[in-house]
Amino acid sequence: MPETESILLRGLEAFAELGYDHASARELARRLGVSHNFINDRYGSKAAFWRAVVDHALGAQLERMPQVDPSLDDAERLRQIITGFYRTAADAPLIGRIFVNEFTLDTDRLDYLYDNYIAPVLQPMRSCIDRLVASGRMAAVPMDVLFFAIIPPISGMVEVPLARRLGRSEAASPEQLTATAESLATLVVNGLLASGSRGRP
Repeated sequence: MPETESILLRGLEAFAELGYDHASARELARRLGVSHNFINDRYGSKAAFWRAVVDHALGAQLERMPQVDPSLDDAERLRQIITGFYRTAADAPLIGRIFVNEFTLDTDRLDYLYDNYIAPVLQPMRSCIDRLVASGRMAAVPMDVLFFAIIPPISGMVEVPLARRLGRSEAASPEQLTATAESLATLVVNGLLASGSRGRP
């Protein structure tokens, strides 16, 4: 593994475990196996290093998101988009911990996550949902409600110790993880579509 990639991966592990505020420059240097001044010399600041870690991890995750056929029905497109989102989350559970650490803090880091990753990922979902709402197949959903309807089920992909206690096999295969992602996405999309059917006469 190239040195830079190894450093960014260890940085991801440190931020995921400790959170940004508790990941001191000294502790980061110890975990990275570098000198105390390395982060400032290489990246300029701890904040810039955090952004480099996030960009490396989330950029790779977004590249793994499968392309969805635009000719599909909007409900099926939405299901496939969410399935892909959940499936890639399972391959990078540390990113989920970074998000959990940052979601409750009103910081520049949350702005960075929202502007560069959350909003772009939500946009294709929002486009499908807008058309489903316009067609009467789904009730109008505020963005904050939509976000918290779609995102929390990711825990079903990344909280592996809890999932095992709930009955998941010890070593889930890629096929099993994909099936779990599809089941979660189907539950979410069916719930959203049901909100539209209740509003019909």
